[in-house]
Amino acid sequence: MNLPLFQTLFQTLARRLFGILAAVLLMPAQAQPTIAAASDLKFALDEIAAAFQASSGQAVKLVYGSSGNFYRQIAQGAPFELFLSADEDFVFKLADQGLTPDRGRLYAIGRIVLFIPKGSPVPVDTAFEPQLVQLRRALGEGRVLKFAIANPDHAPYGRAAMEALKSLDLWAAIQPRLVLGENVSQAAQFAVSGSTQAGIFAYSLALAPQFSRAGNAVLIPETLHQPLRQRMVLTRKAGAVAEAFHAYLQQPAARAVFVRHGFALPGER
Repeated sequence: MNLPLFQTLFQTLARRLFGILAAVLLMPAQAQPTIAAASDLKFALDEIAAAFQASSGQAVKLVYGSSGNFYRQIAQGAPFELFLSADEDFVFKLADQGLTPDRGRLYAIGRIVLFIPKGSPVPVDTAFEPQLVQLRRALGEGRVLKFAIANPDHAPYGRAAMEALKSLDLWAAIQPRLVLGENVSQAAQFAVSGSTQAGIFAYSLALAPQFSRAGNAVLIPETLHQPLRQRMVLTRKAGAVAEAFHAYLQQPAARAVFVRHGFALPGER
């Protein structure tokens, strides 16, 4: 065997192998797409994202907040790749500005609850009373000093709470006592902490153990407010992982998680 020739071949192969390994090692890891999600989705979406990562090996970065704030941030160029809004109108506005490839998909219908924390002077009803008699009486007797809802100016669940209270002619009495959360999750924290005597927030949050253990929640009829039609949409910044997660959210496994966390599915009402 020609030893010099063998050494030359070996050195050539070694250089090529080193080049391949160097390229692989220097290749940037695929960035996690940042997803903007309404705060009412916290527990459902955390579970869905974990299942997506387990099945695909890809992770997403979830950021929770109020839908109205996310709409403004995306309109101003924020690098979100997927937006799950609690109000479909914000998705439509982005689409009308050409910031999304389409008008999105309706993924869930939300509900609101009246929440009474443990130790509150407001008596607890196990079912909804048509005129919220106990809350009305407590307000009249001055036993409700603070009442939590999300800010209706930019949080859809806050707007739904306001609409329900107006429908029941309770808004004027409660408005001076309002403690406004930046989003529905913060409003829920205010309500369960005992710093307020009652509040209205998302059913999906009230079902979570850390909230349900802190008090009692009663579903508010959907007829008292405009439907909480929740729509999601990819932005024009979306990459392959965001597109895959968007598709995964429409699969039966993900939809079942939404139902378990208190959401109704489109077409099942």
